[in-house]
Amino acid sequence: MTLMSTTTVARAEETSAPILEVLAARWSPRSYNPAVAIDETALASILEAGRWSPSAMNLQPWRFIVARRGTAEFDSIVANLMGFNQSWTPNAAVLIVNLVETIDADGKPIGTASYDLGQAVAHMSVQAQHEGLYVHQMAGIVADGLREAFSIPENLTALTVSALGTLDTPEALGDEGAIAREKAPRERLALDSILFVNA
Repeated sequence: MTLMSTTTVARAEETSAPILEVLAARWSPRSYNPAVAIDETALASILEAGRWSPSAMNLQPWRFIVARRGTAEFDSIVANLMGFNQSWTPNAAVLIVNLVETIDADGKPIGTASYDLGQAVAHMSVQAQHEGLYVHQMAGIVADGLREAFSIPENLTALTVSALGTLDTPEALGDEGAIAREKAPRERLALDSILFVNA
């Protein structure tokens, strides 16, 4: 199992009700250690967690492009990220393009596909946290560029990209603004404010 660097700070938060420690500790860093390669056993477990996610009618409308740092595929993904995302993602150990299957084998739209993909990626992020690794999900991607780079068929769409790896210190980001964001407190809406009805 890949372990978190001892130079990083734990980010577990106090929650308003008890939850699993792995959920309380999960957060989305940008500072990854470029000297640490992915633990292949851990990566297999993370992908397996996505495979066993629930989906409507068990359609499993998710597919993944997995690229390790140092490969041409990894560089192609970085090239199809937007703006600031291109500056920190090269240090991640792995980039994963999260693809959603929007049309089934009969040519019918899958209305719950994006929801189901989200569940799969959430399962993967929790498994990553359990493995001592961290995930940062990005919507700032060039979907058409990824389609061209990887010959993605029309029934699949790149929805997000996930960076995966071992934490580095916030200071490794170099930029003061990025360092401040990395250290900023994690915030969530109050539980009562998200309960539209709680009868």
